[in-house]
Amino acid sequence: YMVIGLWGGFFGLSLSVLVRLNYLDPYFNLVSPEVYNYVVTGHGIIMIFFFLMPVLIGGFGNYLLPLLLGIPDLNLPRLNALSAWLLFPACVCLSFGLIGGVGVGSFYPPLSSLDYSSWGVDFLMFSLHLAGVSSLLGSINFICTILEVMLDEGTGRHS
Repeated sequence: YMVIGLWGGFFGLSLSVLVRLNYLDPYFNLVSPEVYNYVVTGHGIIMIFFFLMPVLIGGFGNYLLPLLLGIPDLNLPRLNALSAWLLFPACVCLSFGLIGGVGVGSFYPPLSSLDYSSWGVDFLMFSLHLAGVSSLLGSINFICTILEVMLDEGTGRHS
């Protein structure tokens, strides 16, 4: 989680720097308006779905939740591994989606509909679905771990 999250943070930061560099001179644009839309949209998606969520929920959650509950590890390690490994294909699909051309620069529905978009929007949406499934699997693991610890404490069993 942390490696993918740090990659996402670095890539999102570089897109943010590109936006700031575009603002340096009002008469000279570093990138075209269409590419600027790609950069702003890519920055937002990457920082939320590929930096904040993997680092805060996946990375710190996997580290801090067992410490808070007093257990050695989360209960479903294979589900946790699947959640982490789904982030890699999500990043690959995101890369293809950002390369994919027209329509990716905006999620505004008239501009990202079938008439104006290319295959890049499909990859971008699939990437967000994979990241969402990854987050969902991690959340299921957290909930199952918390419920099992609560049920074990209620019955007096300790494993």
